[in-house]
Amino acid sequence: MTGTTSVVLRDDHGPPNVPQATRERRPVPSTLLSRRDLRFLLYDWLDVTRLTVRPRYAEHSRETFDAVLELAERVATEHFAPHNRAADLDEPTFDGRQVRLIPEIKAALDVFAETGLLASTLDESVGGMQLPHTVAAACFAWFQAANVATSAYPMLTLGNTNLLLAHGSPEQIDTWARPMIEGRFFGTMCLSEPHAGSSLADITTRAEPQADGTHRLYGTKMWISGGEHELGENIVHLVLARRPDGPPGVKGISLFIVPKLLPGPDGEPGERNDVALVGLNHKMGYRGTTNTLLSFGDGAHHPAGRAGAVGYLVGEPHQGLAQMFHMMNEARIGVGAGATALGYTGYLKSLEYARQRPQGRPLADKDPTTPQVPIAAHPDVKRMLLAQKSYVEGALALVLYSGRLLDEEKSAPEPADRARAHLLLDTLTPIVKSWPSQWCLAANDLAIQVHGGAGYTRDHDVEQHWRDNRLNPIHEGTHGIQALDLLGRKVTRRDGAGLAALVETIGATVDRARKIGGETTELAEQLASAVRRLTDVTRRLRSAGDPQLALANASVYLEAAGHVVIAWMWLEQLLVVEAAGAAAPDADLYAGKRHAAHWFFRYELPRTGPQFDLLAGLDRTTLEMRDAWF
Repeated sequence: MTGTTSVVLRDDHGPPNVPQATRERRPVPSTLLSRRDLRFLLYDWLDVTRLTVRPRYAEHSRETFDAVLELAERVATEHFAPHNRAADLDEPTFDGRQVRLIPEIKAALDVFAETGLLASTLDESVGGMQLPHTVAAACFAWFQAANVATSAYPMLTLGNTNLLLAHGSPEQIDTWARPMIEGRFFGTMCLSEPHAGSSLADITTRAEPQADGTHRLYGTKMWISGGEHELGENIVHLVLARRPDGPPGVKGISLFIVPKLLPGPDGEPGERNDVALVGLNHKMGYRGTTNTLLSFGDGAHHPAGRAGAVGYLVGEPHQGLAQMFHMMNEARIGVGAGATALGYTGYLKSLEYARQRPQGRPLADKDPTTPQVPIAAHPDVKRMLLAQKSYVEGALALVLYSGRLLDEEKSAPEPADRARAHLLLDTLTPIVKSWPSQWCLAANDLAIQVHGGAGYTRDHDVEQHWRDNRLNPIHEGTHGIQALDLLGRKVTRRDGAGLAALVETIGATVDRARKIGGETTELAEQLASAVRRLTDVTRRLRSAGDPQLALANASVYLEAAGHVVIAWMWLEQLLVVEAAGAAAPDADLYAGKRHAAHWFFRYELPRTGPQFDLLAGLDRTTLEMRDAWF
């Protein structure tokens, strides 16, 4: 199988699927992610090895899954994490000719390309290894936790590749997708424009058809991550633009491949296209990823002797936004995963600090001559650590569950099961993007607080994690846009089919939990009550007859729905714990899971009560606020 040997670095690190890290060193606890938690989620809960009975994954096994996970951890730890701080302090610069990045970024990405992990989930026919998405998501989380900025380059490139594999012609796949799969080219997505922002109906970049079948593009794109650099041989921009025959609004948008360098006679990158960097945005965090303002067709370069950026139409005209959503939805899940990873590493680092930092004594100990205790022993620090644990482990469960839904969509034997997995993932996507972006950011905030004054300095990683994570509620669709998507489309279209699928799936978990008895049954009833309220409130908002009123508090709805979903994730994990009983393979891990589940149900899920009350009351406070009153 093509992918079986490509999971090992192409050097002398040992035989296929047995990374040197596995053979030579005894694993030590990482402060990036928890191997114990990943094993629990992948094998004890999601049981990903069951996927290997399906044809798509038949050449894999627990051994190959463990091998790629070990490889991902090692490469992330040794090549991505070491320059995380350096890339933050020495951010990209532009001298008017080219962008300068610290050399460690390219070195890390070259190593990543050698692993073959970029193609891990892709079909064998394009050089992939057909690894389950669930396992691939766990692998990539290591890179996001180690260095979210450097990992953004392959994340965007994979999304670009997947879009072209779905919508591009065979020639486009050979010319652009395959070099990205090999790690030679990088990819971007170019949507927003300075005057339009997220309002894509208002974009004005135009694409003029040419006699040779290409187009010439003219316009400006803003906030383009990875838009300019020297990390690979080429950059493949996917650009939304309007042809002259396109109708107004989003229905008139087409999608184009616009490379930085045009292919030469031999197919290799040749003449410079008319794509120019206007400037770099200077960000609070996430600094190692270049964020750019790009100009297309302003005459900075003259391909074939004249101005205009050469572009190649993807698929049919005027289908660009629908095609781009293939990449956007993938990116949104990737943003949620990145937010989760940043929250998780911040949690582990604050936990390590709390265990090592002595300060104070128990309240009952009045003797000042006794040794101080680690701050992890103090109740308020325990509270902050437990809150972080409940957020990040709940979010990671949701991210991996989303990967499992992708695997079902690709490989379930019955078409109905594939369709249902697609519907459920489509419904959950706004929550997968936004809940970790909000609450794992809150975890980073608590990690700073656990460190005390030290957390507010640059001497510890946690302040950078917070700054890096603060981007995630914004990019790939802001929190408010995800809320509008969830309430305005995902739970209402097809007469509420998406919400019905979600409610049915949660209901199955509740039914299993009810049979256990005791406190687990009580938690099941609590979740069932919250789900009923979610359903009733959704119905109430749909029947209001006033879309503006119904959507005025959509962000409150998104947050409440997200908390219900994470409570479900915790009840699912609790069921695994209760089923294991005294035979739990890792007693401390399982006890921690039980305690975190109880904490989320007692401290977090009750937040949804007042939120549902507000939504059901169709409150008009926001709508009635006038500009002059601010």
